[in-house]
Amino acid sequence: MHESTKTPRKRYDKALEGLDYINIKDMSEQEWLKIRRLGIGGSDAAAIVGMNPWASPYSVWADKTNRIAPKADNEPMRQGRDLENYVRQRFEEETGKKAHRKNIIVKNPKYPHAIANIDRWIKDENAILECKTTSSYNLKSFAGGEFPDNYYCQCMHYLAITGADRCYLAVLVLGREFLIFTIDRNEDEISALMQAEQAFWENYVLTDNPPPADGTAATTAAIKDIFGESIGESTIELFGMDGRLQVWQELQDRKKALEQDMERVKQDIQLKMGEIETAFTTDYKITWKTQNRKTFDNKRFAGDNPSLDLSNYFKTTASRVFVVKPIKKTEPARPAGGEEN
Repeated sequence: MHESTKTPRKRYDKALEGLDYINIKDMSEQEWLKIRRLGIGGSDAAAIVGMNPWASPYSVWADKTNRIAPKADNEPMRQGRDLENYVRQRFEEETGKKAHRKNIIVKNPKYPHAIANIDRWIKDENAILECKTTSSYNLKSFAGGEFPDNYYCQCMHYLAITGADRCYLAVLVLGREFLIFTIDRNEDEISALMQAEQAFWENYVLTDNPPPADGTAATTAAIKDIFGESIGESTIELFGMDGRLQVWQELQDRKKALEQDMERVKQDIQLKMGEIETAFTTDYKITWKTQNRKTFDNKRFAGDNPSLDLSNYFKTTASRVFVVKPIKKTEPARPAGGEEN
């Protein structure tokens, strides 16, 4: 008997009809990261429309244009991956439905800017499954049958790309709850989301121009990653920015006043409590507890060990300090002969 040379027939998959896809089963991490930058994914979509608390339009832009390193793997991410199959099992037990994996990244010709990595596909139903694992501290986010906005946005993104009728959202709240939600396809919201994604991709990623600042922690972190160190003795003229700097100064003044008002309220309460540790009002519980903290007295240690070179035990970290101060009218706006950048 000899082996057949006939080309294997590609198995027909109705769920992928009209879609493009990339097989990622044996893909390396570097290849996977490269593919991720070819389009907007589900968590990216939530960030673009302001629904992702851990990312922003600027941080997504910085990632897609390869300006920042991919997010380092951490314990919550590891647990989410490891428990994904457990979440799938629990979903099948609760619903009687069967869910299976396709090791692919999906693209839809209607939305060339978008990609989707679906957790599971539901057998014999035009539906998908999104598996989530979250901390017990987030249980309040699910009160009254609600769930986080970024989950909803991610599911709607996947429904747009796959053409599925619904997305089942299965959430394991570690040690507390297992929850299942059904998110039906909404054409109006899909249209609005895809328009926002397309505008972001065309206006910022393809042009390599950053989106505007938004004040979020994610944008701050991305800016620090990109511009971590300054060029010594370099200067630049920021034409037309005096108005923004005046706003900064006014906000700084208001911040100081607010902080003083907050401190005054705190002082009033502390004077009422005296040495009491816990107090109650109709609506609030207040604690003012003694806490002990041990710190290393390096000066004393150096004095007790004068022959020991401590320089090797100190770690130096670099950071940039942002300072704004008005220029006195008698001073030049910048050092004479300063180099423009």
